[in-house]
Amino acid sequence: MALTQSVKEELSHLAVKKSSERKAEVSAMLRFAGGLHIISGRIVIEAEVDLASTARRLRTAISEVYGHSAEIIVVSGGGLRRGSRYVIRVVREGEALARQTGLLDNRGRPVRGLPSAVVNGSAADAEAVWRGAFLAHGSLTEPGRSSSLEVTCPGPEAALALVGAARRLGIAAKAREVRGVDRVVVRDGDTIAALLTRMGAHDALMAWEERRMRKEVRATANRLANFDDANLRRSAQAAVAAGARVERALEILGDDVPDHLRYAGELRVAHKQASLDELGRLADPPLTKDAIAGRIRRLLAMADKKAVETGIPGTDANVTPDMLDG
Repeated sequence: MALTQSVKEELSHLAVKKSSERKAEVSAMLRFAGGLHIISGRIVIEAEVDLASTARRLRTAISEVYGHSAEIIVVSGGGLRRGSRYVIRVVREGEALARQTGLLDNRGRPVRGLPSAVVNGSAADAEAVWRGAFLAHGSLTEPGRSSSLEVTCPGPEAALALVGAARRLGIAAKAREVRGVDRVVVRDGDTIAALLTRMGAHDALMAWEERRMRKEVRATANRLANFDDANLRRSAQAAVAAGARVERALEILGDDVPDHLRYAGELRVAHKQASLDELGRLADPPLTKDAIAGRIRRLLAMADKKAVETGIPGTDANVTPDMLDG
C-alpha cells in the first residue's frame, strides 16, 4: 500500500491548468469513488476516498471548475478497514453538479459509464480520466511477477470506458470481473511505467522502477551464480545497450541535464563494461551502487519524458540489433 499511497499523494498535488482536463478528472473521480443518493427528495453526490489530499483536491476542483460548494466528512476506520476515509458531499447543488459532470444525462437518467464529452476528449483528457480513476479506487503493487496497477470500477460500463481511455494512450489494459467486482488491470512492467508517466506520477515511478531494478538485478545475480556463459554474454550486452541509452539521453537533454546526472551518465558512457559498483568507485568522490544507479535512472527518465513531449525518438533509439545479438 506504500506505493499506492505515494502515487496518490503525488497525483493529488499535480498542477493541472486546462479546464477540460480538470473536468475529465472530476468526472472520473465522482464516477469511480462516488454515487448519487436521494435524500429528502434531493439528489446528493457523495464520493469516498482514502487520502485527505485527494479529498481536498476534489473539493477544490468542484468549487473552481463548477462553482459548487462541497463538504468533507472524515470517517474513522474500524473493523477490517484501517485508517480514516474521507467523504466529499455535495448537497445543495447535487443535481446540477451531477448533470455537469455527466453522472446524469439530459433526461435526468444515471449514466453508467463516462460522459461522451470525456470519452471523446483529447489524449490529455484520457490521462486525466486515468488520474481521477486511480485517485478514486486505484492500487499499485510491488514490481515482480505479480506486479499490477489496477482500478476497481463501479460497473462494467465504467471499466470499458477506462480501457478505452487507456487504448487512446497506446496502453493495453484489460477489464476483468473478480468475485463480482469489475476491475481494470495493467500487469506488464513497461506498460505500468508508461501509464504512471502519462498520469503524472514521475517521482513515484522512480521509486517503483528502483524496486523493479533491484529485483531484476537480484534475479540476474541468481542466474549468473551458475556461471552460465550465455547469461554472462547477455549481461555484457545489456551493459553496452545501457551505455548507448545514456549517450542518447545526453543528446536529447543537451544543456538541460543537471550536472550530477550528467557526471553519472558520462561515467557510464566512458566505462560501458563496468558494473554499477565499479562505476561508483570510479566516481570522485566515490558513490554507492544505489546512488550511481539512481542518477542514471533519473537521467534516462528525464530524457524519455522530454522525447515524448517533443515527439522525438527516446533513449532506446541508440540500441541496435547488433548490441543485442553480438
